[in-house]
Formats: sequence, C-alpha cells, structure tokens
Amino acid sequence: MTPLGRAVSPGAVTRAAASLTAVALLTGCAVGPDFKRPAAPPVDSYARPSLSSTTAAVDVPGGDAQRLVPGGEIPHDWWTLFESPGLNALVERALRANPTLVAAQQSLRQAMALVSAQRGLFFPTLQGSFSPSYQRTSATFSNPLTDPNQFTYTLYTAQVSVGFTPDVFGANRREVEALLGLAEAQRFQLEAASMTLTSNVVAAAVQEASLQAQIAATREIISISTRSLDLVRRQLQLGAVAGLDVAAQEAALAQVEQTLPPLQKQLEQNRNLLAALLGRLPSDDPEEHFDLASLHLPTDLPVSVPSRLVEQRPDVRAAEAQLHAASAQVGVAVASQLPQFTITGAYGGTSTSVGSMFANSNPFWIIAGNLSHTIFDFGTLFYRRRAAEAAFEQAAAQYRGAVITGFQNVADVLYALQADAESLKAAVAAERAAKGTLDITLKQQEFGSVSYLALLSARQAYQQALITRIQAQASRLADTTALFQALGGGWWNRPPAARTTGEAAER
Repeated sequence: MTPLGRAVSPGAVTRAAASLTAVALLTGCAVGPDFKRPAAPPVDSYARPSLSSTTAAVDVPGGDAQRLVPGGEIPHDWWTLFESPGLNALVERALRANPTLVAAQQSLRQAMALVSAQRGLFFPTLQGSFSPSYQRTSATFSNPLTDPNQFTYTLYTAQVSVGFTPDVFGANRREVEALLGLAEAQRFQLEAASMTLTSNVVAAAVQEASLQAQIAATREIISISTRSLDLVRRQLQLGAVAGLDVAAQEAALAQVEQTLPPLQKQLEQNRNLLAALLGRLPSDDPEEHFDLASLHLPTDLPVSVPSRLVEQRPDVRAAEAQLHAASAQVGVAVASQLPQFTITGAYGGTSTSVGSMFANSNPFWIIAGNLSHTIFDFGTLFYRRRAAEAAFEQAAAQYRGAVITGFQNVADVLYALQADAESLKAAVAAERAAKGTLDITLKQQEFGSVSYLALLSARQAYQQALITRIQAQASRLADTTALFQALGGGWWNRPPAARTTGEAAER
C-alpha cells in the first residue's frame, strides 16, 4: 500500500487502472442470452413436385427452353449472362454513382464507427486539466498560501485523472455485441441495395426493349390500317363500297393511333428511370438503348439448394443480424439490474506559481472506488428488461417472416418461368394464326369480297396477338432477372477486387 503523503506518479495511476481493466475483462461474465444462429428450414425443394426442371420452347428469339440447375452457383455479375455489352456498362456505372448505394455505404461506415466508439469504454479514460484562477479571500479567513495580509492571489492547479468502469457483468460487451449486430445488418442492407439496384437496371433495360418492340408493332398495325383505308377510299370512288365503310376504317385507324402515345410516354418515363438509377438527371440521357434482339435469354439457370437460401438472401441475413442485436440488448438490460462499479484516480498539484505546483508538499493524489446498486425504482429496470425481451421476440418473428418471404419469392419465380414459357409458346401460335387470318382478309379486301367488320376483327386480333407475344418475350427476361434476385444476387461469389465499398467502409 502506498503510504499516505507519498507522491504517486500519473503512470502508476494509469498502470493500476489498466491492471484493474485486465482483471475485470478476464474475470467478468456477460449476463443475458448467448446468441445462436437460427437453423435453415429443413426442406429439400422450393416448390411442389409438379414443377418441371425444363421450360417449354418455341422457335422465336427468346423462346429457348430454360433448364434449372439445382445446386448451381450464381455468378456475382449475373447480368452478364444476358450477353449485352450495353447492359454491362450500364450496371457498372449505376454501381459507381447511384446515390442510394452511396447512402447505404455511408450508413455502414457510421455503424462501424459507433462500434469502435463503444469498444473504447473497455479501457480507462485519461483526462488532463489545468485551472488557473485569480481570487480574493475574505479577511475573516487566514490564507496559508500567501501573506496573511494579502487577500488576492493567483492559484494554479494541474492534474491528470483516470476513470474506469469495470465491465464486471458484461454490459459493455453486450452493448458492443448489439452494435456489431446492427453494423452487420447495415452491411447486408448495403448488399440488398446493390442487388436491388442491379435488378432494377436490368428490369428497366428489359422494359425498354419491350416498349420499343411494342411501339414498332403498333406502327406496323398503323401502316396496315393506313393502306387498308386508302384502298377503301379508292373503292368508294368506284362505288364499290358505302361511305359507312370508309368511316369505320377511319375510326379503326384512329383507335390504333391512339394506342401509340401511351407507349411513347412509358418509354420516355423508363428512360428517365434509367438515368435516375445511374445517378443522373433526366436530361442526361444514357447512351445505351435496348431491344429484344440485343438481350440473350440465359438457358441454364443455377438454383441454390434451399438450405443455403438463408445464407445468401441479404434481407434474411439483415434480419438475422437484427435478431442478434436484440439478443444482446437483453443482456444489456439484465446487466443494468446488477451492481455497477467505478474506479477513479487523480494526480496533480496546486500552487500560487506554475513552477512550484509539483514541488515540496504541493502534489496531491486520490484513488477511489464506488459500488452502486438500484434498490427500488418503481419497476423501471424490470420493464426495460421486459421491453428488450419483447423486442427480441419481435425480431425473431421478423426473421421468420423474412425466411418465408424469401422461399415464397423463389417459388413464385420458378412457377413464373414455367408459366411464361408456356404463355410465349401459345402467344407465338396465336400471332401466327392471327397474321394468316389478316393476310387472307386483306387479300379478299382487294377484291371487295370481305366486310369491313371482318377486316376490323382480323386486324384487332393480330394487333393483340403481336403485343401479347412481345410482352411474353419480355416476361421471360424479367423472370430470369427476378430469379437471380430472389436467390440473393451472387454477392458471396464476388472477388475481393470487385467488392462493393462495404468492406472498405468497415475499415
């Protein structure tokens, strides 16, 4: 024991506090539940046995059969499977400049900084202070520091203080654990944002290709209707048809022309969406343009085994991390109900001159401990613990919901792949039949052997069949995009050199 009155150096105080820190960290325990990762659902498939592993095929562009490859690995750059250099360039630019992604990156940096800040509480806090003061003493009291007849003087005080709260019951460890859980959740939210961004870019490119094809198809129908109207007008001049037939053809042409502006509006709005995804203003139009012929339909589709889905889906991993953080907060609440320990120490000197603060008997020191425990607080700490336990159960339910939603998404897309392939096959057959009917009807119109109602019906049927076939082609491309998104986007296969700034943010 240090004899009373003997000077103790600041280093001795610091070493004592550091020793107490080490002892506390080695002997203390973290109260509350220890987190265990939830097990993956014990299922072998995403869908019912009726689902086929190969889709239907038809001999048109984008009509190839697609084969599901169980256990296949999803590439991190899955969008390259569409074999479109323009699409690849668009996605890469979006990943560099999209403001939503940048915001998610900075949120992760913030979360990791908060973890580092909380970890600092494991160690003593060292503070230094210097306090000069000019004061006057009442004549009633003698002044041992200066001349008894001198009532004003300057007093200088300098000290170094050390404060430490031993983490005996692991409250700070649980707090760090909770913040790490939140940071992990933010990391997977960054992955989810990246996956959503790339999926939205691909979906917008597919939508543009579909709209371009629908506009071209509508213009084809307008051209056919215009030629038909010219023919009817010539027949009217020859007296072969009535004026009612001409009016009906004019109305039919106007109806077809009316369908073109909404498609053009959708196309322009879709271009605005692409610009926004790239972090640009609408006036800064991307250079790339897309049509259905420029997008290759992937034929082999990797499908992860169900047990891995909970590892791969960023939203499920984020929900798991939130569950981990909620579990740690229960430990924080439990520790707050237990005794709290603090240790403080200080070393300094005081004098009427700066040079003599640490001379003679002017130095001072203090080492003190404190133990406090809440005896009665009207249930405040108890209900905080109850609230933490309820938050944990809530996070557990949200995790289960995320898992169910993930499996549902995959199953929905697998069925969509099958159904939309069948729809395209049927749409192609309908288009070919409608085109044959229209060609025959137009030929008959030239000889005046068909009514305008038959021609109108044939033209409307062909227009609808043509638009339906185009939409079915685009749906197969969109379904493929949705499958890669539902399975997690392949972020775990990203090489270190191509990773998002999530890892950089952690550093």
